[in-house]
Amino acid sequence: MNQWLVRNKVRAVVASGVLASGVLGGFAATLGATPASASSPVVLTMESSPTNTLTQSFNPFSTTSAAYLVAGTSFIYEPLLQFDAAKAGVIYPWLATKYVFSDAGKKITFTIRPGVKWSNGTPMTAADVAFTYNLVKKYPAINTGGLTMTNVSTSGDTVTLTFPTAQYTNLQSIASVYIVPQSIWSTVGNPATYVDATPVGTGPYTLGNFTPQGFTMVKNPGYWQASKVRIGTLDFPAYASNTNAEEALFSGQLAWAGNFIPNLKKLFVSKSKYNTTWEAALNTVTLEPNLNRFPLNQLAVRQAISLAMDRTAISTEGEAGLEPPAVNSSGLTLPVFNEYLASAVKGDTISPNANVAAADKVLEAAGWKKGSGGYFEKGGKVLSFTISDPTSYTDYAADASIISSELKKAGMAVTFNGQSVTAWSSDVADGNFDSVLHWSNTSVNPYGMYNGWLNSALDTSSASGDYEHLHDAAINAQLAKVAAAPTTAAENAALAPLESYVATNLPVIPVVYGVAWSEVNGQKIGGWPTPQNPYESAQPATPTNEVVVLHLFPRG
Repeated sequence: MNQWLVRNKVRAVVASGVLASGVLGGFAATLGATPASASSPVVLTMESSPTNTLTQSFNPFSTTSAAYLVAGTSFIYEPLLQFDAAKAGVIYPWLATKYVFSDAGKKITFTIRPGVKWSNGTPMTAADVAFTYNLVKKYPAINTGGLTMTNVSTSGDTVTLTFPTAQYTNLQSIASVYIVPQSIWSTVGNPATYVDATPVGTGPYTLGNFTPQGFTMVKNPGYWQASKVRIGTLDFPAYASNTNAEEALFSGQLAWAGNFIPNLKKLFVSKSKYNTTWEAALNTVTLEPNLNRFPLNQLAVRQAISLAMDRTAISTEGEAGLEPPAVNSSGLTLPVFNEYLASAVKGDTISPNANVAAADKVLEAAGWKKGSGGYFEKGGKVLSFTISDPTSYTDYAADASIISSELKKAGMAVTFNGQSVTAWSSDVADGNFDSVLHWSNTSVNPYGMYNGWLNSALDTSSASGDYEHLHDAAINAQLAKVAAAPTTAAENAALAPLESYVATNLPVIPVVYGVAWSEVNGQKIGGWPTPQNPYESAQPATPTNEVVVLHLFPRG
């Protein structure tokens, strides 16, 4: 379920202003170590999360498109840079060969790679890159990174983006925008609603066969790294639940999955020397309350929810012990971001078990009283809300059921609203929910997490963040200070107020630390990332799954 699971930071590379030669060489060196092989008829069947029937839409800016739901976007559309989700400081040059910050961090200039072609055979140029960023600048609904560009300009093979404040810490969001062809997208009208049924991109694959039950992608013969595309076909079936994906994985039909599956060592890893898993706690799963709705717009209610939640039960029962309880109200994923934890919030620890008595006191102090039905009431309104998540996300469904049960014991009338993935994704994007369990934007640094949670620029008609609808000018300004931090010390100082704000106001309520689910059946395909060779995260999520596939090769 998680997108862009990244840990650690790229300060050493960002500060240099260009891509270091050692980083540039890493990708090619790893590829060169694998057996040489031409594109093979071997099919890689992959799945990043359960979903329902699909609609033929590949809009790279839409969080409800078929490509987004099955994590297929990055095989068609590509960004300027790729980031290693598993190894600090590694950045791969992609459609840009280098970047340079200037004007005290307010400008960033990318040198665009020559010789790249769109899948229809026409050249990709700096003009396409500038067009894409101007599109993002003009239409807030597709500005999924909340970028605040004031100008986009070109000069020869370079594109320069200008911002009102320094952006040293925001490189990942800036360089991860999917680039689209101006010749097509200049005529589509509103890019947020464009279906993009027959996508044209720069990526290693193009759309093959499509049905509502799944689709295939086939090798793009004109790809700029064509020699590295050694898997001829990618297959993206739509599995309705974790259970369906689990059955396909265990039977050998599925080679690469990214799901919550309990007891994997016994049921999967032990069955074959080719079966592997790799999970690392890289983000924070939170209960995100809709701050536009009563009673979750009440701070006392959010505090009581956090106190009454049994995170140990959620971790051990809902997540089979694979996702540990969150331990700090700041939301920082620990221990990954231990070095960023401000002294002011070190004491804001979260009890791993429910404290109903403390929750009751908080609500009573805020004027809530238990009514005849046993639930708290205030002003004639019952403390009642729903937690919405897809039933096919079996771990989240279990988590939500546990939370609902625990909160009922604490006098809150809470129910779980199980939905289809499609309906849930749409409701999350347009704010049609009381609360949801959701993973954070995990990032190369905490800025990405807090930006995804708190930046009001992401609260659009098709929201890509700030799902709780927080609108606080002071918080937006503080996020800008973090992005502008030129040193680690400055970054930590700017992060401290955000950590305190989340710990005190609970705009999101930390629950557990999410992991990068990854299950691999490598019998027919080799070259997978491992903890010993962490050239990338092993989860099949965008955009990093493209990097992984370009390392893979058919066995035998």
